[in-house]
Amino acid sequence: MTDANPPADEIINEPDGSGDGSRMEDNLKSKSTWLRLVFMIVFSAIANLTLVIAGFIVVIGFLFVLFTGEVNEKVKQAGAVIAAYLSEIVSYLTFNSDTKPFPFDGELPKS
Repeated sequence: MTDANPPADEIINEPDGSGDGSRMEDNLKSKSTWLRLVFMIVFSAIANLTLVIAGFIVVIGFLFVLFTGEVNEKVKQAGAVIAAYLSEIVSYLTFNSDTKPFPFDGELPKS
């Protein structure tokens, strides 16, 4: 390899502090990054709880159809709200959205 093309895994520290090492250090010291981690942990726990609730709604919906032969609109709406809420949580956790879902920044989705 020539000096003009160093290996890809070699980190070059720029003398002015604009290299990757400085940027990584800034990211490690960023309060907003660590605060996002806290919110990500909280929303992971909320998502798990919401999945348990969704499981109950699935069972209730199935039992309603089993015994009445009809879909209960209230249960159907509750399922739609939970699906939309879980979608918002996953979008936040995967960095596709910066808006924190309900109960922090956003509102509970409507069915």
